[in-house]
Amino acid sequence: MTVAFRPRPSVVRRDSGLYAYERALARRGLTPIAGVDEAGRGACAGPLVVASVVLRRQIDGLGDSKLLSAAVRERLYAQITRTAQVGVVVIPPGEIDAKGLHKCNVSGMRRAVAALPCDPEYILTDGFPVPGLPAPSLAVWKGDQVAACVAAASIVAKVTRDRLMVALHESHPQYGFADHKGYVTAQHRLALETHGPCSHHRFSFVTVAREMGENEMGAGVA
Repeated sequence: MTVAFRPRPSVVRRDSGLYAYERALARRGLTPIAGVDEAGRGACAGPLVVASVVLRRQIDGLGDSKLLSAAVRERLYAQITRTAQVGVVVIPPGEIDAKGLHKCNVSGMRRAVAALPCDPEYILTDGFPVPGLPAPSLAVWKGDQVAACVAAASIVAKVTRDRLMVALHESHPQYGFADHKGYVTAQHRLALETHGPCSHHRFSFVTVAREMGENEMGAGVA
């Protein structure tokens, strides 16, 4: 049986800088390199957004999107989308409920890579391995903090999703989506208790399912 060779970067110190993985892979001739990350995994409302980015030039200030201010994310998003190659996939709540979050996440990463306008020679994913990618890959723990292309993907995914949640707020202002972006907060819990879930909530998530059950019980008693 022939086993496909899956080249990996040389040993990379996690304190070697944000471009260390890309440099190590480039020394082995493995370019272009795609980074993949998602936004919205822990939310109970709104879509899961997965992005893949191939950087064509160094961008200063990249980092984990969750640790950056909204203004900095928007500035970096503009730079990334202007100078890099980007693939984005938006997975709606209904698909997450039907297929499961992790399955959607893995599928979304494959689809985001497929949406790139180029064919990467190597792929870095954030956190966990993704089978079925079209090139050799490496799962990097906290990749959005140590690999530039993954950090760029995290920013694209986060900004894309935040914009979608702000747009949802326009049609569903009672939930406060523009503030909490669909994550579980005291404000969001109170809105669920008061109004019940809407079609943009993930009914398979325990927070939403609990409110659904309590609302149905209340309606039955009435």
